[in-house]
Amino acid sequence: MPFATIDGQPLHYTDQGTGPAVLLAGSYLWDQAMWAPQIAALSQHYRVIALDLWGHGQSAKLPEGTTSLDDIARQALALLDHLDIDRVTLVGLSVGGMWGVRLALSAPQRLNGLVLMDTYVGVEPEPTRQYYFSLFKQIEDSGVIAPQLLDIVVPIFFRPGIDPQSALYQDFRAALAALPAERLRESIVPMGRITFGRDDLLPRLGELNPDTTLVMCGDQDKPRPPSEAREMAELIGCSCVLVPEAGHISNLESAGFVTEALLKFLAERN
Repeated sequence: MPFATIDGQPLHYTDQGTGPAVLLAGSYLWDQAMWAPQIAALSQHYRVIALDLWGHGQSAKLPEGTTSLDDIARQALALLDHLDIDRVTLVGLSVGGMWGVRLALSAPQRLNGLVLMDTYVGVEPEPTRQYYFSLFKQIEDSGVIAPQLLDIVVPIFFRPGIDPQSALYQDFRAALAALPAERLRESIVPMGRITFGRDDLLPRLGELNPDTTLVMCGDQDKPRPPSEAREMAELIGCSCVLVPEAGHISNLESAGFVTEALLKFLAERN
């Protein structure tokens, strides 16, 4: 498995296919395997890189001194440098979009295109931020995501109508339940605080290139509702596509729709 040492820690990523480069940046609490349907399809035509967030999947713990999403964006650029990739189309879902915008603003010359999925770069509404921080405190204190917390956290990621006995739902729940205390305390909780304590980038969205940017959102996304996606698309001046029958992890709940939309976007950019 490929790793790149960045800020002193091994960052895990997958690298499949040849052609113009595509970087897939996923959600908090998910590893790069969440992109499996898109990797399979896109790697037929493109070089597809998907990374594991620190403390997620096979990546090591959050490096010392990593305190903001700007740090995560800088580390992703370091990965591109390590891979000798000059330009990339970045597809960022949830926190992947939050730091993806920061990468786009800090190094616009490195991007062919930017897709922002189920994400929001404004500040987290204060009641929601306080609520998430209270959950992080419980996880930190106990060293586990307890069953009663799983009952709260897991449904957040899916459309309300999903079958809770489905493999997608149950596999995610099992993965969260299995996270060891050390990983939760050293990486998962700090990464959550970085994500939900982020600063406001809405005033800078007008700096993005509307012709090479696309906003997408599950039509039933609860934590990042379509209203937020429309707000960002309007500030950028780009298209906003709603993904049918999908919640927060829209690329898995409507995998075919998302894959087709990405292939169309990539064909126009490359």
